[in-house]
Amino acid sequence: MSKKHSDDNIEITASSGNVFNDLGITNAEDYHAKVHLAQQINHIIQERNLKQVEAAALLGVDQPKISVLSRGQLSQFSLARLIQFLNLLDQDVKIIVKPKPKKRLDHGHLSVAFS
Repeated sequence: MSKKHSDDNIEITASSGNVFNDLGITNAEDYHAKVHLAQQINHIIQERNLKQVEAAALLGVDQPKISVLSRGQLSQFSLARLIQFLNLLDQDVKIIVKPKPKKRLDHGHLSVAFS
């Protein structure tokens, strides 16, 4: 949905909720899911007041990997690896597979939710 702002002819488009999808990036849902998982990991690390070296030892990686993760540079992390990090941070991760709604015409979607 696009709107023109009357004062300066700027077009404003409402987000779908996934910036990667809005930008037309391939595998947008994977990127979106990785961002949410990484945000949760970083939140837990900060909440526990862990230094990067301590978090690295806990997650079985070196400190530069934690630095990369904390900056949101996620290309070297798979969804499975991020889920493993959450498990190592004492988090249960639940994956639910269900049929997509019949009214939605496209394929199934990947989403991440936190309780």
